Amino acid sequence: MWIQPRGGLFLLASFFAAVLASAQQNTPAALSPGSALDLDVVVTAKSGPPVGDLEQQDFTLFDNKTPRPITAFKALTGAQQPIHVILVLDAVNTYYQNIAYVRQQLDKVLHANGGSLPQPTTLVFFTDQGVEMQKSYSTDGNELSTSLDNYSVALRNIHRSSQYQGLDRFQLSLKALGEIVASQENVPGRKMILWISPGWPILSGPGIYLDAKQQNQTFSSIVGLSTELRRARVTLYAISPLGTNEGVGRSNYYQDFLKGAKKPGDATLGALSLQVLAVQSGGLVFFGSNDVSSLVEQCMDDAKAHYELSFVPPPADHGNEYHSIEIRLNKPGLTARTRQGYYNQP
Repeated sequence: MWIQPRGGLFLLASFFAAVLASAQQNTPAALSPGSALDLDVVVTAKSGPPVGDLEQQDFTLFDNKTPRPITAFKALTGAQQPIHVILVLDAVNTYYQNIAYVRQQLDKVLHANGGSLPQPTTLVFFTDQGVEMQKSYSTDGNELSTSLDNYSVALRNIHRSSQYQGLDRFQLSLKALGEIVASQENVPGRKMILWISPGWPILSGPGIYLDAKQQNQTFSSIVGLSTELRRARVTLYAISPLGTNEGVGRSNYYQDFLKGAKKPGDATLGALSLQVLAVQSGGLVFFGSNDVSSLVEQCMDDAKAHYELSFVPPPADHGNEYHSIEIRLNKPGLTARTRQGYYNQP
């Protein structure tokens, strides 16, 4: 990978290999021909909580723009099937001076309703020393608040004077996300990761060039992480705490990389950004408001009602074959949100 900061070109191939290796911690199992693929679907109107009173005939599922039969259908509420919520406090990509404010906002969420949380919830602290996750889930917000108060976040140590610290944060962040997702694979049901952070650097744009080998590595990482998120039934949410201090251009830049990578030549590091992964998993991206507590509660509203849909993907012509997913509703004014695609790996 060639990077051109303010002057000169720097070849960081060995570092790049380490970055991508961190996103490939587990090789996902192939999707066996004839096996069903499960989707978690949230339906919303323009405003208000998720809509939970629809039936199977209200949904039409498209795989690569071709209708596919829905083989199983469940309409669920958070009371019927608890959704596990993971709150990630990101001290690697969030400025140190913002961490105290984020903690106050999280504390506000945890103490709401007398400390009674609607869904089993846990905390994850992400620093440049790694990931520290609470040992269990709890609906006792007061208990979680005590854990939050007792955890000390130090100043980050990653090469603060290095022009490559963006690459360091990218590597640490992908590794952390992979560890959190892997830890949830054996937890039953749907999971929601609420990642409170402006996100790690989007390492795509002018001055950054990937050779063919690096594009292959990047594509493998995209396939692996996308598949791990799907298998663990994780929906990712990106909540930036910067508010109006975050420029609109920077906030929207991720949208250039939302299209799924179909082949190694399509692969960019931008496709591995927090915001892109969130949208592609069926989650939400928030920026422009520093009312973090309200944004967290808005994300948690997704747990109030959702649908489980299953379908059998068509046979793949080759490994790592990308398929886009679209769900349409026969009721005007409603939108279905789920993961945007998957990789069919025979």
